[in-house]
Amino acid sequence: MSHVADQAYLSTLVSAMSTRLFDVPLMRGLSQRSLQSLSDAFGLAPLLDDQPTNAARSRAIEQSLIHLLLTELRILIRPMNADARGLVLDWGRKYGLSNLKTLIRGKLYDLDPQEIRENLFELPSDIHLSGQELLRAENVLELLRQLEAGPHRHIARQAREVYEQQRDPFALEAAIDQRYYVGLVRRIMAFSNDHLASLRRLLGAELDRIALLWLLRFRFCYQLSPSETYYWLVPSMRLLTRERLLQLVNLETFEQVLKALPEPLDAVVAESKTIAEVQQRIGRHTSDEMRWVLARSQSGVARALAYLMLRETDLMLLFAAVQGQLLQFPETTVQIALELIEPTCAWDAHQAA
Repeated sequence: MSHVADQAYLSTLVSAMSTRLFDVPLMRGLSQRSLQSLSDAFGLAPLLDDQPTNAARSRAIEQSLIHLLLTELRILIRPMNADARGLVLDWGRKYGLSNLKTLIRGKLYDLDPQEIRENLFELPSDIHLSGQELLRAENVLELLRQLEAGPHRHIARQAREVYEQQRDPFALEAAIDQRYYVGLVRRIMAFSNDHLASLRRLLGAELDRIALLWLLRFRFCYQLSPSETYYWLVPSMRLLTRERLLQLVNLETFEQVLKALPEPLDAVVAESKTIAEVQQRIGRHTSDEMRWVLARSQSGVARALAYLMLRETDLMLLFAAVQGQLLQFPETTVQIALELIEPTCAWDAHQAA
């Protein structure tokens, strides 16, 4: 196909797939649905019936939903050129990084290899991390050195250097997350003006959300210093730029940070009392920005990525609702978990809540 035909096909494909996104009534009703209702509506019965325990059922559903998301990703990249395909694959490789974190934790805490293996996602070849070879690594440093030969080499190198210097699990995982987002920013900034504005709006909104939540957690939950907090943040190419973050990390209170945010973020999170409340409000704002790009952008790759990000959130909501039913949580608890869904990397309930 020609470039024009490829773009037309991609645009049509994104529009068709967008009909799969959850509407507001469906999302609001997830917490009220029984496990049987969820199973019937989303075809989950085989996964629930074939597993011996609730933990196995949860894992099977999580794996199935991630497989569905990455299958749709692979459909969408078919008509893309090399740069667009590389960006979307890099976004999807966060699931490979989730496996990397599982492997690292297993090595750090000397878990049984079978236990580690059971908690790894099965991923497509261009996203996975060659888990069997990494499982055989003697320790974390050897694991990271092996990764330096593959597509995650930049992430692995920085993570190894940080771990060699600090031997701190928190710093190691923070380095992985930071380098992942830095890589996405570099990918985006290499695009031409035909795509750049939409990609900056889309990923800029996501990085604004991440930077704000990380800043608040690092400063006021983990009690890191301003300099330590700033070191781990990834500046956005939109609102929370390097200069703005430098100003914000030096403020002394949670309330001061919220009041000093640029428009429209200051209005979005105004009068929030907790980080959870900020997370809920800025999450809605970011989703609105994704939907704007999906509906109005002329960039095929930006629309495709916006769809995948929204689809990921929908599937995470479904997983959280099923998880809540499997664990027999009250409806109010499930609803709180759904409101705090944060599509950063892992889908585990303890990270989503």
